[in-house]
Amino acid sequence: MASEHLEQKLALLPDLPGSYQMKDKNGKIIYVGKAKNLKNRVRSYFKSEHDGKTAELVRNIADFDFIVTSSEKESLLLEITLIQKYQPYYNIRLKRGTGYPYIKITNERDPKMELVSEVKKDGGQYFGPYPNVYAAQETLHFIQKNYPLRRCNGYQGRPCLYANMGQCLGACYREVPVAEYQEQIKQIQSFLAGNTIAANKLLHQRMQEASDRLEFERAADIRDQLKFIAETVEKQKIISKDGTPRDIFNFYFDKGWLSVQIFFVRQARLLKREKRLFTIVGTPEEELTTFILQFYNRKNSVLPKEILVPKGVETETISSVLNVPVRVPQRGEKRALLDLASKNAKITLDEKFRLMEMNEQKTSGAMQEIADALGLEEINRIEAFDHSHTQGQEIVSAMVVFENGVPNRQKYRKYKIKSVDHADERAETMEVIRRRYSRLLKEGDALPDLVLIDGGEIQLNAAKEVLQDELGLYDLPVAAMVKNDHHRTADLLKSEGEPHTELDPKSQGFFLLQRIQDEVHRFVITFHRNLRSKSSLGSKLDQIAGIGPKTRQKLLTKYGSLTKIQNAPDEELKAMGISTRVIQALKISLAAMGDQKQ
Repeated sequence: MASEHLEQKLALLPDLPGSYQMKDKNGKIIYVGKAKNLKNRVRSYFKSEHDGKTAELVRNIADFDFIVTSSEKESLLLEITLIQKYQPYYNIRLKRGTGYPYIKITNERDPKMELVSEVKKDGGQYFGPYPNVYAAQETLHFIQKNYPLRRCNGYQGRPCLYANMGQCLGACYREVPVAEYQEQIKQIQSFLAGNTIAANKLLHQRMQEASDRLEFERAADIRDQLKFIAETVEKQKIISKDGTPRDIFNFYFDKGWLSVQIFFVRQARLLKREKRLFTIVGTPEEELTTFILQFYNRKNSVLPKEILVPKGVETETISSVLNVPVRVPQRGEKRALLDLASKNAKITLDEKFRLMEMNEQKTSGAMQEIADALGLEEINRIEAFDHSHTQGQEIVSAMVVFENGVPNRQKYRKYKIKSVDHADERAETMEVIRRRYSRLLKEGDALPDLVLIDGGEIQLNAAKEVLQDELGLYDLPVAAMVKNDHHRTADLLKSEGEPHTELDPKSQGFFLLQRIQDEVHRFVITFHRNLRSKSSLGSKLDQIAGIGPKTRQKLLTKYGSLTKIQNAPDEELKAMGISTRVIQALKISLAAMGDQKQ
């Protein structure tokens, strides 16, 4: 039977093709598979009866991951790559040297073509791998007939059978010029890269001729040959045509969270994928630029020959720092890879949100577990607080409300901190607690059953000082959500100097506590990001003569961006009480700002 964690992830699997990777309790990949439909295939491991080695595999699965591809064939090719890279214990059939074949052009004076099972460092040219072995064999035969190299064992003083048939350049009886080989190899490379128009045209012509002569078996053979060529040399989005080592970055952004996907393409194949999820303050493009620079600043990081990024990322900045070409592909294979990375980023973020929603629904006993840990009889409503700022400036706080373990977003509150103009956790906490609960007392509203502060002793003592000493709320429980080294809630703190109150890391109460921390952090970060964006726009409008605070606020409220203000009709601006002279100055200044940005 699957664990609760696995059950949740199984429910979120997409109905899409891809490769899945089963992991053991240590996070090691123990099996790699492919699927036409990820949801159906992965669920089958846990929803069906198994015996033998499959049953042993299922018993050892503690987690799984997956990568979405554009087709079932791409998932198969990706499966091959990942098996050869990770050598999973339960993948016997596809281990290195016993997998799918490659078409090879040998590195010899008189080169020839052959089908091989693995890539060696022998100077030869390799194409593949090809999932359909029979199709690869038939495609090789077609190439040998139409783009011949050497098919015999070498010089023997007379033409071999293949030379007489026009399927060998004749190394058996003459010295073939190197240029003649190179011309044939160039055509073979083009053909295997997907340029099959001429070959398909020729085969269609032959098939029609055979049909006209009523040679239907011959026509059927040619039809099959066309199918084999399509299966063998069809373009693959998951595999690059050239061998340039490149890293591909793309993202998906929603609700203050940024999901980043990194594809590592080496030897024309996707060898590795990494993913990151975090809340952000700036724009997604700005944050991705910073992330990429930090990503390669890690110990033992290896730079590729090329980096692909989406539009809006500061390519020149990244390129100048890393000394690597950074490009934004517009079309073709590279664009398809970039889009695939974005698709996977969206699926990853959607999965997180849906897991959070599922966890919100599984709150039976969670509130009581927290109450028991803090020595309280019952908890129905929790209010949690967090702060955010930019280098000590633009300080804000936010509050989220959880009722019966479920967030009540209608009761969320945002606060601009007024008492300090620099980072001061104690003063920030005191102000927001004072404003929140003095208002509840004044208006006679119900108090929560528990107040949670994201922080430690400093924040906890500040909250208690206001609640107890200033407002006389001695019976209102308050605790701090203490974080570990990974910035995750580890336990609760009730009073300074007392031991931390620990919850079982696998309990519903612990999961609820982490959801509360995630939600309040997301909410305050989103508020701060929006505020900073408006502040940036406002500061630019303040530079324009004739635009005062009231006019600025009107413009920001109605239009929301400088571009929309610049494109607004003059009559519309006049209706807002702005004079013709100020409108002209506004349009000229905004146009100049746009030119400077370009």
